[in-house]
Amino acid sequence: MGKLRALYNKLMRNSIVANHSKKKDESRYLVASPWQLVRWKFVRHKIAMVALVILIGFFFAVIFAEFVAPYDPREFQEDLILAPPQRIRFVDDSGHFYLRPFVYPLTKQRDPNTYQLTYTENRQMKQFLRLFVRGTEYKLWNVSFLRSDVHLFGIDNGILSPLGKDALGRDLLSRIIFGARVSMTVPLVAISVSFTLGILIGGISGYLGGRIDAIIQRIIEAIRSIPTIPLWMALSVSLPRNWPVTRTFFAISMILAIWGWTGIARVVRGKFLAVRTEDFIMAAELDGASRIRIIFRYLLPSFLSYIIARLTLEVPNFIIGETALSFIGVGMQAPGLSWGVLLKDAQHIRILADAPWILIPGLFVFLAVICYNFVGDGLRDAADPYTSV
Repeated sequence: MGKLRALYNKLMRNSIVANHSKKKDESRYLVASPWQLVRWKFVRHKIAMVALVILIGFFFAVIFAEFVAPYDPREFQEDLILAPPQRIRFVDDSGHFYLRPFVYPLTKQRDPNTYQLTYTENRQMKQFLRLFVRGTEYKLWNVSFLRSDVHLFGIDNGILSPLGKDALGRDLLSRIIFGARVSMTVPLVAISVSFTLGILIGGISGYLGGRIDAIIQRIIEAIRSIPTIPLWMALSVSLPRNWPVTRTFFAISMILAIWGWTGIARVVRGKFLAVRTEDFIMAAELDGASRIRIIFRYLLPSFLSYIIARLTLEVPNFIIGETALSFIGVGMQAPGLSWGVLLKDAQHIRILADAPWILIPGLFVFLAVICYNFVGDGLRDAADPYTSV
């Protein structure tokens, strides 16, 4: 009888503690700001969190590309032309497990009849991967006093090619990492310009209305009626071929932004039309607030979380746009590096048949696009006021 009473008392205490914790959580939600509610709901979206971690990894590699890449992206290794990816192993042929990953070095052979190059693994030698390996000297961010020769990973006294080599013997992984600097940052520059133009023009259209709204909407419809790819191609072809990579980078960003702002402007206009008749807007007008202050102090904050979610979903379109322009030869050009430039090698059927790993940059495009979509879905769900925390 005493044991039953003790068990009953324990269950009652646990129930009281759980109810108290639940009430405490509910009270926390009642006093939380909208941004806190968005953050709490976003953290519960597991797929979006995984995608966010992957994107953070991408941008870490973009910022510290010289340190992360094992080799210089333009370094030639003539004896490893179209070498296949090396398999990173933990278990050797005898079944022995190693705590440190290793690869087998590649041996090049040429068929005496077909003269075709083949690569075989030398199973008698193991080359272990290490962190912070010394290799090719570089200048981080092209700053003279940030000179170093330490790379994030690599092997001593050997050549590592986890994603293989291209037709000139250059390391494909290093080129993908450096190419991400353009493919991942051009969309951010373009979306920032689109964001500014969309909010400004869409806000004016939605807040003022009338004839101004009609004129702006007809301009937006005219721009959106032009096919996207032909428009981008026409503008890209007009760029001088002798421009440096940096100028071409910003030019492509502006080309992508020319079309991108129209969709954001329509979203902002619709939100302004829905919110401008609310009581707090009328109170601000009666208080003598200027139109600029009403737009940026009262209207935009009321749905800014939704706009951010929408922008996140727009970034993949810009990634695909930059890749498509570079792939068809009217965007970034060699010696510039981007994922689209790397995929141009896949246009050669003979190279693609012998070295299918040349398509690996396309997998990174796919991964970046789908991660942005997952993050955008998570932000959209978190910004929805009708979903529970």
